[in-house]
Amino acid sequence: TGPYDLNLSIEDGKRLVLDVAQQGQSESFLQVKVPLMPVRKIIKDYFLVCDSYFQAIKTASPTQIEAIDMGRRGLHNEGSVILRERLEEKVHIDHDTARRLFTLVCVLHIRQ
Repeated sequence: TGPYDLNLSIEDGKRLVLDVAQQGQSESFLQVKVPLMPVRKIIKDYFLVCDSYFQAIKTASPTQIEAIDMGRRGLHNEGSVILRERLEEKVHIDHDTARRLFTLVCVLHIRQ
């Protein structure tokens, strides 16, 4: 049982690495590596839709903005489902945690 401290990184631009430690401990007790290839296209599409959303806020109608946002949320959910499926044999995470993890993976891609 948790809580846990989690360190996320991307290895060789190809794998998401999760180093899991008991909260407050510096040494991890579990390292999980997940290929990023299955979510790479979704991340790219997600960023494109986010850019469209920010542009739409300036000039589009509320209906158009809502449609773009629904697409963004759909991609976000799709990415989180793939991550959850890839992790299911190694760690158990719920839907909300998988969504948060997808957000963090996207943030890691911004830095690259």
